[in-house]
Amino acid sequence: MDPHRPARPARPARPARPAAAALALTAALAVLAGLTAAAPATAQSRKSGPLPVVTPVAETATLFDDEEGGNANADDPAIWRNSADPDRSLVVATAKEGGLRVYDLGARQVQALPAPSGPGPDDSPGRFNNVDLVHRMRLSAGRADLAVVTDRGNDRLRFYRIDRDRPGGPLTDVTAPTVPPVFSASQEEINDQRTAYGLATWTDRATGRSYALVSRRHETRLALLELTAAPGGTVGYRLVRTLDLPSSFRLSNGASWSPCGEPGERPQVEGMVVDPADGTLYAGQEDVGIWRMRADLTSAPVLVDRVREYGVPATYHEETEECTPGVDPGFGGRRLSADVEGLTIVGQGDGDGYLMVSSQGDNTFAFYDRERKDNHEYEGGVRITARSRDLDGSEECDGAAALNQPLGRAFPRGLLVVQDGHDAPEEGPRTATGFKFVDLGKVLDAVDD
Repeated sequence: MDPHRPARPARPARPARPAAAALALTAALAVLAGLTAAAPATAQSRKSGPLPVVTPVAETATLFDDEEGGNANADDPAIWRNSADPDRSLVVATAKEGGLRVYDLGARQVQALPAPSGPGPDDSPGRFNNVDLVHRMRLSAGRADLAVVTDRGNDRLRFYRIDRDRPGGPLTDVTAPTVPPVFSASQEEINDQRTAYGLATWTDRATGRSYALVSRRHETRLALLELTAAPGGTVGYRLVRTLDLPSSFRLSNGASWSPCGEPGERPQVEGMVVDPADGTLYAGQEDVGIWRMRADLTSAPVLVDRVREYGVPATYHEETEECTPGVDPGFGGRRLSADVEGLTIVGQGDGDGYLMVSSQGDNTFAFYDRERKDNHEYEGGVRITARSRDLDGSEECDGAAALNQPLGRAFPRGLLVVQDGHDAPEEGPRTATGFKFVDLGKVLDAVDD
């Protein structure tokens, strides 16, 4: 979900950079060739009836997306475990133009970092969209844990070193000053905001090299970037390859279908996660479903599950900037309602556990078998609902992060953090968002019952 989506006229796409274009074309052809073999998860749930509910135990202070609130809009969290003192672990979260927020396990803010401004007064300001972590990356100043952020406003990645006892706050900006735009060829293109959007990090166990997988806003392109040590303890990156997911789909009745959207906008990806056990990337194409592929982008993607709206024809109306759906032909899935948003791995390093997905359209979270990648059986789902009038649940959830490790006295069975797109009680017309902290053990109990 993104409230900042002004309608723009379609414009011709710029030619891709030669090396990236060839790789993207090859990958796209592989995807299209493999679509007929991509089978969505169809296994019946082991349970019937309403989904179980779980309530949060804490929430962050409300963020407001207006001038008074610093244009802060909660989006995506990541959980950093302090191995020396788990009680002092942290949650790092994006707040769009409000930059980064760092919270303790009681959901209390311990640091706020602003997003950088644009290069000129008329250029797009920094806008932090998604965040993920890299552990013990080798830098010129020694190994460090990093928070990696997509700066959608400037089409770049930014890097923050995590030092729990650092005076002034645990995060320090260590972005190399020479990092290039991820997708754009000019500042004009950056201002058009078809820029770095979704994010997942990955460290290849065979080589020890760390990477970021980045999606492009309003496009289907994914980019694989290798993270590199730069002078002075800073971090940069280089493009390895790209892959384009499809924007149109051949249905089983022979018809062609594309998700409805504003003219010139293709079905984008935001939520992504890499399973560290085997280097599998899961990417949520918001109006389509969940894709599975190798994290190095060298395999043909497989569609794991589809949204309910998959295959439904719709008409876009410029006056209302909305799509009117037609008759459902019945090609969609049964577990997810568009948009597919936050994806996170719930489990240990041995590959057991779940892929958890935010089904934003119906305010639920779906869990798929992480171990059996041949069919990714649906294992159940939950809703995160209000604990009290002052501690509400999660609605229209964008980002989610789970850590299935003990986090001290507060979360001995692990922590789940989810974004809440409608934080309550809202103050009139102000857009109010935040993050909810949930006992992961209770979530797993609900799914496993």
